[in-house]
Amino acid sequence: MTTTGRRALLAAGAAAGATALVGCTSGAEGPRRPSAAEREAERVARAEAALRARSVTAARGLLERYDAVLAAHPSLAPRLTPLRRSVAAHVKALGEGGTGPVEPAAASPKPSARPTPSPAPVLVAADPATALKELAAAERTSSDGHADALLAAPPEYARLLASVAASGAVHAYLLTEGARA
Repeated sequence: MTTTGRRALLAAGAAAGATALVGCTSGAEGPRRPSAAEREAERVARAEAALRARSVTAARGLLERYDAVLAAHPSLAPRLTPLRRSVAAHVKALGEGGTGPVEPAAASPKPSARPTPSPAPVLVAADPATALKELAAAERTSSDGHADALLAAPPEYARLLASVAASGAVHAYLLTEGARA
Protein backbone atom coordinates (compact mmCIF):
# COMPACT_ATOMS: atom_id res chain seq x y z
CA MET A 1 0.00 0.00 0.00
CA THR A 2 1.31 3.41 -0.85
CA THR A 3 1.42 6.48 1.34
CA THR A 4 -1.45 8.01 -0.59
CA GLY A 5 -3.58 4.91 -0.01
CA ARG A 6 -2.93 4.99 3.75
CA ARG A 7 -3.82 8.67 3.94
CA ALA A 8 -7.03 8.10 2.03
CA LEU A 9 -7.93 5.17 4.30
CA LEU A 10 -7.25 7.24 7.46
CA ALA A 11 -9.26 10.16 6.10
CA ALA A 12 -12.17 7.90 5.21
CA GLY A 13 -12.08 6.29 8.67
CA ALA A 14 -12.03 9.67 10.39
CA ALA A 15 -14.95 10.87 8.28
CA ALA A 16 -16.95 7.73 9.06
CA GLY A 17 -16.26 8.14 12.79
CA ALA A 18 -17.32 11.78 12.71
CA THR A 19 -20.51 10.87 10.85
CA ALA A 20 -21.32 8.18 13.40
CA LEU A 21 -20.68 10.59 16.26
CA VAL A 22 -22.93 13.28 14.77
CA GLY A 23 -25.61 10.69 14.09
CA CYS A 24 -25.71 9.72 17.78
CA THR A 25 -26.28 13.27 18.95
CA SER A 26 -28.36 14.72 16.15
CA GLY A 27 -31.68 14.21 17.96
CA ALA A 28 -33.24 12.64 14.89
CA GLU A 29 -35.54 10.61 17.16
CA GLY A 30 -37.35 13.72 18.43
CA PRO A 31 -37.45 15.30 21.87
CA ARG A 32 -36.81 13.02 24.83
CA ARG A 33 -39.77 12.50 27.13
CA PRO A 34 -39.11 12.61 30.87
CA SER A 35 -39.39 9.32 32.69
CA ALA A 36 -41.99 8.66 35.37
CA ALA A 37 -39.32 9.10 38.05
CA GLU A 38 -38.28 12.46 36.59
CA ARG A 39 -41.91 13.63 36.44
CA GLU A 40 -42.46 12.54 40.05
CA ALA A 41 -39.28 14.32 41.19
CA GLU A 42 -40.47 17.49 39.46
CA ARG A 43 -43.91 17.20 41.09
CA VAL A 44 -42.32 16.74 44.53
CA ALA A 45 -40.02 19.73 43.96
CA ARG A 46 -42.97 21.93 42.96
CA ALA A 47 -44.97 20.80 46.00
CA GLU A 48 -42.04 21.53 48.31
CA ALA A 49 -41.55 24.97 46.77
CA ALA A 50 -45.26 25.74 47.29
CA LEU A 51 -45.07 24.52 50.89
CA ARG A 52 -42.00 26.69 51.53
CA ALA A 53 -43.75 29.70 50.00
CA ARG A 54 -46.82 29.20 52.22
CA SER A 55 -44.65 28.76 55.32
CA VAL A 56 -42.62 31.89 54.59
CA THR A 57 -45.78 33.89 53.87
CA ALA A 58 -47.29 32.85 57.21
CA ALA A 59 -44.08 33.67 59.07
CA ARG A 60 -43.82 37.06 57.33
CA GLY A 61 -47.42 37.83 58.32
CA LEU A 62 -46.55 37.10 61.94
CA LEU A 63 -43.45 39.29 61.68
CA GLU A 64 -45.60 42.12 60.30
CA ARG A 65 -47.95 41.70 63.26
CA TYR A 66 -45.01 42.02 65.68
CA ASP A 67 -43.90 45.17 63.85
CA ALA A 68 -47.40 46.66 64.05
CA VAL A 69 -47.73 45.92 67.78
CA LEU A 70 -44.29 47.39 68.45
CA ALA A 71 -45.17 50.51 66.45
CA ALA A 72 -48.48 50.95 68.31
CA HIS A 73 -47.08 50.12 71.76
CA PRO A 74 -43.37 51.02 72.01
CA SER A 75 -43.50 50.34 75.76
CA LEU A 76 -43.74 46.60 74.91
CA ALA A 77 -40.38 46.63 73.09
CA PRO A 78 -38.33 45.04 75.91
CA ARG A 79 -40.76 42.12 76.03
CA LEU A 80 -41.43 41.70 72.30
CA THR A 81 -38.05 42.43 70.68
CA PRO A 82 -36.47 39.02 71.50
CA LEU A 83 -39.57 37.21 70.25
CA ARG A 84 -39.67 39.31 67.10
CA ARG A 85 -36.00 38.52 66.46
CA SER A 86 -36.82 34.83 66.73
CA VAL A 87 -39.71 35.15 64.26
CA ALA A 88 -37.42 37.03 61.83
CA ALA A 89 -34.94 34.14 62.06
CA HIS A 90 -37.80 31.71 61.31
CA VAL A 91 -38.73 33.69 58.19
CA LYS A 92 -35.16 33.42 56.97
CA ALA A 93 -34.78 29.72 57.81
CA LEU A 94 -38.11 28.74 56.29
CA GLY A 95 -37.27 30.55 53.06
CA GLU A 96 -33.84 29.03 52.51
CA GLY A 97 -33.56 26.51 49.74
CA GLY A 98 -36.17 27.51 47.25
CA THR A 99 -38.05 30.75 47.69
CA GLY A 100 -35.33 33.26 46.97
CA PRO A 101 -34.04 35.99 49.24
CA VAL A 102 -36.07 36.85 52.28
CA GLU A 103 -36.48 40.54 52.91
CA PRO A 104 -37.37 42.13 56.25
CA ALA A 105 -41.06 42.79 56.74
CA ALA A 106 -40.50 46.53 57.05
CA ALA A 107 -38.51 46.84 53.81
CA SER A 108 -39.98 48.96 51.09
CA PRO A 109 -41.30 46.97 48.16
CA LYS A 110 -39.23 46.85 45.01
CA PRO A 111 -40.83 48.30 41.91
CA SER A 112 -42.11 45.67 39.52
CA ALA A 113 -43.58 45.57 36.06
CA ARG A 114 -46.97 44.63 37.49
CA PRO A 115 -48.44 46.48 40.43
CA THR A 116 -49.07 44.13 43.33
CA PRO A 117 -51.81 44.77 45.84
CA SER A 118 -50.44 46.16 49.07
CA PRO A 119 -51.19 44.04 52.11
CA ALA A 120 -53.93 45.24 54.41
CA PRO A 121 -52.53 47.07 57.40
CA VAL A 122 -52.41 45.05 60.58
CA LEU A 123 -54.92 46.39 63.05
CA VAL A 124 -53.66 46.59 66.62
CA ALA A 125 -55.79 46.99 69.74
CA ALA A 126 -55.38 50.26 71.59
CA ASP A 127 -54.97 48.42 74.88
CA PRO A 128 -51.49 46.84 75.24
CA ALA A 129 -52.85 43.80 77.13
CA THR A 130 -55.36 43.12 74.36
CA ALA A 131 -52.67 43.63 71.72
CA LEU A 132 -50.54 40.99 73.48
CA LYS A 133 -53.48 38.55 73.56
CA GLU A 134 -54.07 39.09 69.85
CA LEU A 135 -50.37 38.57 69.14
CA ALA A 136 -50.43 35.36 71.18
CA ALA A 137 -53.44 34.17 69.16
CA ALA A 138 -51.53 34.93 65.94
CA GLU A 139 -48.57 32.94 67.28
CA ARG A 140 -50.86 29.97 68.03
CA THR A 141 -52.44 30.16 64.57
CA SER A 142 -49.02 30.30 62.92
CA SER A 143 -47.74 27.44 65.08
CA ASP A 144 -50.76 25.30 64.21
CA GLY A 145 -50.27 26.02 60.50
CA HIS A 146 -46.63 24.95 60.61
CA ALA A 147 -47.58 21.79 62.53
CA ASP A 148 -50.27 20.96 59.95
CA ALA A 149 -47.73 21.35 57.14
CA LEU A 150 -45.49 18.66 58.65
CA LEU A 151 -47.36 15.83 56.92
CA ALA A 152 -46.63 17.18 53.44
CA ALA A 153 -43.04 18.24 54.09
CA PRO A 154 -39.90 16.32 53.20
CA PRO A 155 -38.03 15.07 56.29
CA GLU A 156 -35.46 17.86 56.68
CA TYR A 157 -38.02 20.62 56.16
CA ALA A 158 -40.47 18.82 58.47
CA ARG A 159 -37.90 19.01 61.27
CA LEU A 160 -37.56 22.74 60.68
CA LEU A 161 -41.34 23.21 60.64
CA ALA A 162 -41.65 21.24 63.89
CA SER A 163 -39.05 23.46 65.52
CA VAL A 164 -40.75 26.64 64.31
CA ALA A 165 -44.15 25.35 65.46
CA ALA A 166 -42.78 24.53 68.91
CA SER A 167 -41.16 27.95 69.13
CA GLY A 168 -44.47 29.58 68.21
CA ALA A 169 -46.23 27.67 70.99
CA VAL A 170 -43.62 28.88 73.47
CA HIS A 171 -44.01 32.46 72.22
CA ALA A 172 -47.78 32.24 72.71
CA TYR A 173 -47.21 30.99 76.26
CA LEU A 174 -44.73 33.77 77.01
CA LEU A 175 -47.12 36.40 75.66
CA THR A 176 -49.98 35.21 77.91
CA GLU A 177 -49.28 32.79 80.76
CA GLY A 178 -45.59 33.58 81.01
CA ALA A 179 -46.37 37.16 81.95
CA ARG A 180 -48.23 35.98 85.05
CA ALA A 181 -45.35 33.90 86.39
